[in-house]
Amino acid sequence: MSKKNYYDILGVSKTATLDEIKKAYRKLAMKHHPDRNPGNAEAEELFKQAAQAYEVLSDEKKRAAYDQYGHENYQNMGQGGPQMDMNDIFKHFGDMFGGGGGDINFDDLFNQRSGRRKKTGPTPQRGHDVIQEVTITLKEAYLGSKHEIAYYHAFACKDCNHQGFKNKTDLETCSQCKGAGQVRYQQGFFAVSQACYACQGQGFLIKNPCSSCKGQSRKQEFERFTVNIPAGIFDGAELRIAQKGDAGVYGGTSGDLYLKIKITQDKKFQRQENDLVCHLMLTYPQLVLGCQMEIENIDGTKIAIKVPKSCSVGEKITIAGKGFAKLKGYGTGNLVIITQCHIPKKLTSLQKEAVDLVAERLGTDTADSQDGFITSFFKKFLG
Repeated sequence: MSKKNYYDILGVSKTATLDEIKKAYRKLAMKHHPDRNPGNAEAEELFKQAAQAYEVLSDEKKRAAYDQYGHENYQNMGQGGPQMDMNDIFKHFGDMFGGGGGDINFDDLFNQRSGRRKKTGPTPQRGHDVIQEVTITLKEAYLGSKHEIAYYHAFACKDCNHQGFKNKTDLETCSQCKGAGQVRYQQGFFAVSQACYACQGQGFLIKNPCSSCKGQSRKQEFERFTVNIPAGIFDGAELRIAQKGDAGVYGGTSGDLYLKIKITQDKKFQRQENDLVCHLMLTYPQLVLGCQMEIENIDGTKIAIKVPKSCSVGEKITIAGKGFAKLKGYGTGNLVIITQCHIPKKLTSLQKEAVDLVAERLGTDTADSQDGFITSFFKKFLG
């Protein structure tokens, strides 16, 4: 696959609308179509690249994931980009010009003699994508983790080699479309074709379907495997695992598995973009006089911090490089510690005398009652 990103391949900006993306793809597909460039391997490769770019950028969810993680990370998580065969690519191309349930006959469009050939078997079709939700903790999102994925999805039937039948003799040519799979009619400049109703567009009928999959070429099975969740993953992010969705029909490629990440809340830490945020409870003397202390990060490591003198409530102490790993690019966020003040509900006699002395020296107007005095004191100095 080209190292160019998908926007560069289509020649559009990252803010391009869906219409602009479709227009750009249509132009490239017309230019590099194999029928216009017979035997040109470079043109065929450019045609495939354009189709792969369109496959991602025309899908809202795939495009969001691509923009979030970047070209290289998206390919690494998806094991090399969208898995497409030429049938998938020509389907996208047909969607650019066709509509209303019919496909344009490109043989007439390009004045080629290749024609719609008589089929030698059922047409392979790509399998559906599968979505699974994975719930992880904030700590697991910070460190990265391994998770076991278990789900049912369609597997290729091994008994019939993913064909739906065991022998070619089990097939018979559809008498309605003569094996073409489509019925054609002329509509102005174009020769428009529709799927044959008798064979559902396959061109063949299966006389003796596989007993294991009932002629469907696939069947539901249970799968379990372990997946790596990268450090720094966001809540709501989607990880694509190529060809782990439903198996295709009649030998078609499998769909993809999308893991939608849900991150549970942590009692002590929160996330703000790539920063890890926590609140630190301090006493009034610690805020006024400053102090040095150790705190425990979300991963269990100890971090020494220094609280400056005359520190206000709500002041932020930043520890560089102790936040979340950045998925898109290098580096990490920061650990941000927000100071808070612990206000005691009860005071000993000695504590009352000390507070009273401080209040007197500062000229604080205290209330008559103990509770009123404490409240007015802390309101004055802590806001």
